[in-house]
Amino acid sequence: MHFSSHRKGRYMLLSEHVRDLALIREAEIDFKKGLNIITGETGAGKSLVIGSVALALGGKASTGMIRKGAEEALMELVFCVSKEEREKLASFDITIEDDDLVIMSRKIKDGRTVARINGETVNAAVLKKAASALIDIHGQRDQIGLLSKRNLLTLLDRFAGEDIKEALDKVSGIYREYREVAEEIENDISDPSEIARKKDLLSYEIKEIEEAALKDGEDTELEDSYRIMKNAKKIADNLSEARNAVAGEGQTSAAALIGRASESLSYIQGIDESTDAIIKEVREIEALIGDLSMDMEQRLENLDFPEKDFIDTENRLDLINRLKAKYGKTIEDIREALDERTLEKEKLDHHDDRMEELKKREDKLRSELIEASRGLSSIRRKAAERLEDLMTEGLSDLNFEDVRFTIDITSSEEELSAKGYDSVDFLICLNKGEDLMPMEDVASGGELSRIMLALKTILADSDEIGTLIFDEIDTGISGRTAEKVAEKLALLSKKRQVIAITHLPQIAAMADHHFVIEKNSDEGSTQTIVREIKDDECVEELGRLLSGAVITDAVRENAKEMRNLAKKYKSS
Repeated sequence: MHFSSHRKGRYMLLSEHVRDLALIREAEIDFKKGLNIITGETGAGKSLVIGSVALALGGKASTGMIRKGAEEALMELVFCVSKEEREKLASFDITIEDDDLVIMSRKIKDGRTVARINGETVNAAVLKKAASALIDIHGQRDQIGLLSKRNLLTLLDRFAGEDIKEALDKVSGIYREYREVAEEIENDISDPSEIARKKDLLSYEIKEIEEAALKDGEDTELEDSYRIMKNAKKIADNLSEARNAVAGEGQTSAAALIGRASESLSYIQGIDESTDAIIKEVREIEALIGDLSMDMEQRLENLDFPEKDFIDTENRLDLINRLKAKYGKTIEDIREALDERTLEKEKLDHHDDRMEELKKREDKLRSELIEASRGLSSIRRKAAERLEDLMTEGLSDLNFEDVRFTIDITSSEEELSAKGYDSVDFLICLNKGEDLMPMEDVASGGELSRIMLALKTILADSDEIGTLIFDEIDTGISGRTAEKVAEKLALLSKKRQVIAITHLPQIAAMADHHFVIEKNSDEGSTQTIVREIKDDECVEELGRLLSGAVITDAVRENAKEMRNLAKKYKSS
């Protein structure tokens, strides 16, 4: 199965495999493009299916999650990615083969978890980075993120898209340089006596390194020489014994024995060609033994060195090792330490002039940063106006009557950062005659879910995440509001793969693909089963959602009509 053609440049979750997690013995769900709906009886394990996705992506795990009687639990997700997303994941050191698949798995066993991406073990940080690029899971517990002013600023910038990227990069670059200069000023030594003490120390260290006059590779050569000198007697004794065995005065040395052999063979030379070949080999050996004997003599002579050479070598090595202990592990490190101290001393020699120069530089960068932040803020304010209109329209579509939505941008030159000097708040009024207030002071959990849905729909074109999961999206809603939420999910699923858990028939009827979660008991154990349903089974499940346990013909007709109306809406 290959879905990269579904949306150019978008991710999609192809399948979820769960084994021995809580009540799930083994479940395999093949998700598809469009709107994937999951329904089931209360307590059947609907949230467990979404929870296992969160676990696979780095969520908190414990041994208690393993199914009773099993030794380990496994969660595995398979994603299809495009060329652009492959490059993004490659920045996390994640290797993707030619089939464009990313397989993320997590195993819980013996109180530990092991995470893998495409078979390679990864740490939690890499797993979560990859997850944040692949999928967005939204439930009521996640709504606190929507209320964070820091996150609101990010959401606004994301909506602005390419229009704001250049301005953001400019502000970020100036801010980084500004902070470097500011930190150097903050860390400055202003006390004259402390400056003098620091200069004395630097002068001593510079002199110490310079006087050593280190040479490239010197330490390695000295270590080799020192090792030979230290073991000279041992080398000489054994080499002398070997030389005697090869070419000693006695009649049993190798030279004497091979000489006798050569002399004996000389008497029969020229009689037999095969014997002549042997004679030649013997004489070659005789010559080699002679050369070997001379080499041994030469080496023995070279091992005879003055005691002073040994002491000088030892002292030089001690000096280099002391410098390594202070300044670095290699001669190159020591040289770099010299350059750093020379530069630092030059700065201290011209301390007052440099500080004046740095403060002028800081003032100039601050002015540039404020000017760049002003330009960035202007782009944000224009984007905010567009987002306000779209959000007001989107919230009205989700059955918020008389809603007013405003984005409040506050700018302060005292709050400069890599994102400029703006602070953003989303203000909302849900009832006529009331004042605009921050969302956290006005909206309930169910209302926040709808606000997030409206925002996700608007951001669909600029948001690179290809799979959105909504858990508890229908909390606290019913009737016409539920229909509006269903329509919005269907609209969102035209641009993204959407997976949603619901207990409302209005939302379930809109499914492109419908999965049901069931709890079965057999042989004294209970397990959760997941399966895709179609046609008549979909009607039966809608009927259950409409009326509960008893599904009459009238309920079935109502379910069929609801499903047909949903198809008509989607085709429009």
